[in-house]
Amino acid sequence: MRDKVLIVEDQFIEANDLQLMLEKAGYQVTGIARSVQQALELIGQEKPSLVLLDIYLKGKLTGIDLAKQLREENIAFVYLSANSNQDVLAEAKATQPYGFLVKPFREKDVLAALEIARYRHEHSLESNFRREAALQKQLAGLNTRSVSWQDTIMKIGMALQPYVSFDFLRGEFKDGDPTRYTRGFLRIGFNEYQSMGVSEFLVMTGLSLPDYEVLLRSDHADPIAAVYAGRAFEELCSRRPLKKVVAGYFGMASCLSLPLYLSGGGTFYLSFYSRSADTYTGEHLTLLNRLQQSLAETVGGALAIKEATKGLETLKEVPLASGGNSTGISGFEGIVGTSHRLLNVFDSITQVAPLDTSVLILGESGTGKERVAECLHRLSPRKMKPFIKVNCAALPASLIESELFGHEKGAFTGATDKRIGKFEQASGGTILLDEIGEMPIELQVKWLRVLQEKEIERIGGSAPIKVDVRVIAATNKDLEKEVAEGRFRLDLYYRLNVFPIQLPPLRERKDDIPALADHFVRYYSRKAGKNIAGISAGVLQELQAYRWPGNVRELEHIIERSVLLTKGDTIRDVILPDQKESKHAASAPRVKTILENERDHILEVLKQCDGKIWGAGGAAELLNVPPTTLQSKMKKLGIRKEHMI
Repeated sequence: MRDKVLIVEDQFIEANDLQLMLEKAGYQVTGIARSVQQALELIGQEKPSLVLLDIYLKGKLTGIDLAKQLREENIAFVYLSANSNQDVLAEAKATQPYGFLVKPFREKDVLAALEIARYRHEHSLESNFRREAALQKQLAGLNTRSVSWQDTIMKIGMALQPYVSFDFLRGEFKDGDPTRYTRGFLRIGFNEYQSMGVSEFLVMTGLSLPDYEVLLRSDHADPIAAVYAGRAFEELCSRRPLKKVVAGYFGMASCLSLPLYLSGGGTFYLSFYSRSADTYTGEHLTLLNRLQQSLAETVGGALAIKEATKGLETLKEVPLASGGNSTGISGFEGIVGTSHRLLNVFDSITQVAPLDTSVLILGESGTGKERVAECLHRLSPRKMKPFIKVNCAALPASLIESELFGHEKGAFTGATDKRIGKFEQASGGTILLDEIGEMPIELQVKWLRVLQEKEIERIGGSAPIKVDVRVIAATNKDLEKEVAEGRFRLDLYYRLNVFPIQLPPLRERKDDIPALADHFVRYYSRKAGKNIAGISAGVLQELQAYRWPGNVRELEHIIERSVLLTKGDTIRDVILPDQKESKHAASAPRVKTILENERDHILEVLKQCDGKIWGAGGAAELLNVPPTTLQSKMKKLGIRKEHMI
């Protein structure tokens, strides 16, 4: 007998047809529910392994409401849906289903969807078990390696970062002196954080200590872990002014709060903030709730440590990779930027790189999909084995199968020799299938079998060949749209989509443009044998006003051309594709961003100090910030010594 399946469908004929085809295939149908309430009753009587779930049901509650409950109970589910509007589908996708079946459906589609759902669910369970085991191991040893309670809180945050991403972490002990055990950690780079106590927080936000204490007294904490995003986050900030200060000053858009009840008495609160509104989900709450006791024990032990680290500083740390295997990850060479969206990509890479999980890299052309694939291979246990790249869009349809799987001598006209395909060449290592959306649909069936069976068959061959390959796929297409229009197989999409990594376009991380431009200026200056110090403020303003349809690749090409054309030591002019529109935009009144104003102000102070940062009369003293803070800001804003004088 195969898995137990519950059918939640209020149309009798469709539900009955599903039951017949499932029982014929060997599944045990635990029942048919026509409403959410009835489904919950059946689940209470006999817990299914999988649920086929219609979105629209009788009663007030929908299948989407039930899906949230299924997620909490760790039950895999596949949506049954007629054509729905975009808002409904977006809401359904937010529940992270294990598949979609669009009505009317064929028997083979249903069975394939169930197989994929089971595969993804089992993989998810294994992945969750491994990551929780790794986190438990890290947490257990933190106090023995820490010199202060602040150090322990920072290491807790860094251990959780790949799984519960945050841009700002605030830890505070509510019982006793609130200024003694309060610490904040602002993320300023990959594995790089600014640690701040109450006094530093007051300097940065401009609050006085009496005002801060008033806000603190009104900042009531949640008795249980909770997520706030969108309107809920706005309402939270209106009720709790201290969180409004954090959100306003640091630009946060969502929050996850976690109370830790310490065995020695009192409650320590961890508040995770993100600049993205969609960062935190119920799965994060589930994970943290399971880790709550370990976290409470670790924090309780940390608060007993008497030594305290004074002042505001920049902290760096290399956390263990998931699965407990250290990969020595200390950064991402070749990938420049510290915007929060890019840092989230780095977190995903560190989380999945040590595993053999298939990865789907999504993003517009020029966003760096190939670079990310290289990172995944370089940071994996397969790094000493081959990394094979295949551009599916560059191969004629008639040659793709031969290119991927190889052929025997005489298999077809022109096959004068045996050919070893890319999958065999990559055995033991990694294969990148770039532009996977261009693969002919007839070949997608064979590729699906490779993923499922871990074996290939050469054209003209008589026996399958086992291959040990980690598959990374990349595309700039909307694969869901391709599936809907019949150009990409649904079963292949869900097999690939186990671990998607979405790369942000450059227009969504314009904070990185100064650092990227500076990086390319230095690289192409050395290559051309020129001594170019940097880019003028006017040119940088033009670069940040442009929309970058070609993303980082387009920026690189434009900087390369500008370096070649520049005669002095500073790039003072740049030719953009829509130069007329760009020039008009540059000449029109424009309000500078906070980062642009901050960069201009720091540059002005540095010039006044003749480039001096440290000591009396230095820029750090005039700006009333620690030198380490100023250096971190300069790095983020792309300010180098050549710009200071």
